[in-house]
Amino acid sequence: MIGNNALVFSLTANKALAEEVASLLGKEVSPVTVSHFADGEIMCEPGCSVREKNCYIIQSTCGPVTEHLFEILIFVDAIKRSSAKSITVIMPYYGYARQDRKAKPRQPITSKLVADLLKAAGVNRVVCVDLHAPQIQGFFSCLIDEMTAIPLLATHFKPIVDKETWITVSPDHGGVNRARRVAEILNTPLAIIDKRRSRPNEAEVMNIVGEVSGKHCLMIDDMIDTGGSAVEGAKALLKKGAKSVSIACSHGVFSHPAEERLFAKDENGNPVFQEIVTTDSIPLKDEMKAAGKITVMSLAPMLAKVIEHIELGLPLTYVYQMFND
Repeated sequence: MIGNNALVFSLTANKALAEEVASLLGKEVSPVTVSHFADGEIMCEPGCSVREKNCYIIQSTCGPVTEHLFEILIFVDAIKRSSAKSITVIMPYYGYARQDRKAKPRQPITSKLVADLLKAAGVNRVVCVDLHAPQIQGFFSCLIDEMTAIPLLATHFKPIVDKETWITVSPDHGGVNRARRVAEILNTPLAIIDKRRSRPNEAEVMNIVGEVSGKHCLMIDDMIDTGGSAVEGAKALLKKGAKSVSIACSHGVFSHPAEERLFAKDENGNPVFQEIVTTDSIPLKDEMKAAGKITVMSLAPMLAKVIEHIELGLPLTYVYQMFND
């Protein structure tokens, strides 16, 4: 529970999650008006006084990414100019994070740009869940806390996994640490899919490091976008003799044609993925709900506890420990 000096706001991206978080904190989501001018310009206004209040804004920068990002920037400017005491953005999914380096000449580093924009707008603190790369934390000149949903995803599979018949799989070299953590929680071996990405949303599987034959495979990733590389990885595992493939990710971006790819059948008519699990960092799209069953794990208890500890001046170490076991 937190006092009356804290206000929880939701813009347009994560309304259901924000309401659940506020409920766990014993509060209601404070009113916000988000409107547009005829040319598309965004206007965001608080519907209550924020003077000397600690404001917590819950908003992922999921699609439409730029619109949701600008909602945050504009609303932060509004409450800063209305004498808010502090402004914390709870951003379960941090958009533009994939552009975290110059992979070739003349490319932008937009994850740094977004961090600079948040600071310039007046944000005092940002809380994210499973950044695409941990070093993105270094781009922020304001306070940044990265929580993780990986143990939550692992817990979902714990009742059915055993080390004799299951193996945890990283879909690429960049996700090895993430997959290793799940393997340790579930006490399973670890395999790695060696793939090459020629352009965004396109990947080619080159090799599989580890013995997957006769195993149930659990792929762990930070996000699934169009599902192309995930499906190619799953097919490669099945060709190597895997019994089944399940996949779990922190962020279900699920851009088209993910709804077709993720529920595709193999040559024997069986689903490529036995189970698909994600969190509610991004609201599940209607087309994904219609395409098939996806298990969605709630981040609300963790985010509510983060807000509570920030508001009460308590260490976040306890929150990390509470949700990382």
